[in-house]
Amino acid sequence: MADVRVTCITKPHPLSSHEHITHLGNPAANWKWTREQVIASIEAKTNTFYVLDPHTGKRADVGVVRPGGGRAPYLQTYADGDWNNNLLSLDQCP
Repeated sequence: MADVRVTCITKPHPLSSHEHITHLGNPAANWKWTREQVIASIEAKTNTFYVLDPHTGKRADVGVVRPGGGRAPYLQTYADGDWNNNLLSLDQCP
């Protein structure tokens, strides 16, 4: 299992707070995956994904949230047992 750092995201409209992330990536490591690929990899336990807080250097792991009610699963970070939005603070992928 690879431990993979995420440094950028893609949203169709970067300033919208209501849209899901469509892709995650790391240009320095030369990868960009769809949200669905990342979810499948996390659930198959083939990779773990994380982000680093730019101010503290603290790690936050990426997890899958399945809200139910017919809504699509999405990705969110968690650190110290708390879910947070570190993914949304990342730059847009090139």
